[in-house]
Amino acid sequence: MSEPKKYRITTHGCQMNEHDSERIAGLLEADGYVPTDSDDDADVIVLNTCCIRENADNKLYGALGNLKARKTENPDVQLVVGGCLAQKDREMIQQRAGHVDVVFGTHNVHRATELMKLAKEGGPVTEIWEEAALDEAEAFPSALPAKRDTDYGAWLTIQIGCDNSCAFCIVPSVRGKEISRPVDDIVAEAQGLADQGVVEITLLGQNVNSYGRDLAIAARAAGDADVRLRPMFGDLLRQIGDIDGIRRVRYTSPHPKDMTPDVFAAMAETPTVVPHLHFPLQSGSDNVLKAMHRGYTGERYLEKLAQARETIDDLAVTTDIIVGFPGETEDDFERTLEVAAAAEFDNAYTFVFSPRGGTEAAEMVDQFCDPEQVKDRFARLRTVIERSAIAKHRARVGRVEEVVVEGPSKKNPDVLTGRTQQNKLVHFASEPLRIGTFANVRVTDSAMQYLLGELVEVTAKPRHKTKIPLLNG
Repeated sequence: MSEPKKYRITTHGCQMNEHDSERIAGLLEADGYVPTDSDDDADVIVLNTCCIRENADNKLYGALGNLKARKTENPDVQLVVGGCLAQKDREMIQQRAGHVDVVFGTHNVHRATELMKLAKEGGPVTEIWEEAALDEAEAFPSALPAKRDTDYGAWLTIQIGCDNSCAFCIVPSVRGKEISRPVDDIVAEAQGLADQGVVEITLLGQNVNSYGRDLAIAARAAGDADVRLRPMFGDLLRQIGDIDGIRRVRYTSPHPKDMTPDVFAAMAETPTVVPHLHFPLQSGSDNVLKAMHRGYTGERYLEKLAQARETIDDLAVTTDIIVGFPGETEDDFERTLEVAAAAEFDNAYTFVFSPRGGTEAAEMVDQFCDPEQVKDRFARLRTVIERSAIAKHRARVGRVEEVVVEGPSKKNPDVLTGRTQQNKLVHFASEPLRIGTFANVRVTDSAMQYLLGELVEVTAKPRHKTKIPLLNG
């Protein structure tokens, strides 16, 4: 029996990209490929790209440069580039790196293996769709076969694209307009995942809490006069949370301007929806928020955050903040510090502004902030964020938290790592436990990024089956 062909996928960027990579892996394995951790062993090398992060293009072309020797050594190896940067750069990728075999974008992930076959037969292929095909289920990554990294947890796409116009964000250009997946399809997939032993589902979308608004508008246009023109995300949370076997439901990412009391109520009333809210602030300055086109003020943000905490017991809140957006003054930044301090975040992803070609903010060159000022502001912001993060973690010492076991600690294999409902990492000493086990852990100490604890008891064994590799011969 001949050796199966091997593939390697390298993923950059957000959870949507990670989920797309799972689907690409699923398509490859359906064609008989098996995964490998080494480019040197791979017959197919896929780079799933992001154009949000700083220097994303340099990283891609640098990686492709490094892979040229592999292609020269073995011309049969296929180099494949997908994702957001592929959607943005298109034919430029093969113009700059002629050894690339396939380039595809964000709207035609389902055609990855077909394009590879076309390239084998006829040479390099670039195929970029301008938008998702609404009449094809494959427009949604979750409709494709998947090779998941974990058996107990799964991503579930509920929406693709984005209708917002944030001045710093390239996503609408590379992911297209907002399209919600039908409710019945989402619930059916979630039920199927539960039947496979999945216990934790993360709902994915660029703006999840506006989910269903387009479906309601379409239903009204089709003659349903009784449909309410509103997002349906709160209803969806309740339906997914009620599926038997699902113990945790997460979601990312919401937009503060679209957050409604109904979503907070659904989180509070559905025990399986975890008490963790990622609530991107971006800036605390009303002037900067207006320039960003965010659709809310610092005060309005804090009001919604207070409402969330009043409604949802033991809520953990994380956020995103950009420092040095074009035109940001010292007064603007001071307001960001004030809002961040008042919000008392559990943690924050903080970024220094960097221009993305194709965005409005990239054209505001005459308003770019002085790099040294930005560096100073970033350090001051981290001080505020770390102060609240440390305080939040110290407050959990002595409590018993339920965690799902993610595996051994990367630094100490004798210590297990688990994740709480609030999305906090806990490292604790224990006898070996299967990944996906639920356990109660008493928190004994804290640091800014994690908690330490001791095992109290196992509360639930994994529901997924253990996969036993088959040996040839």
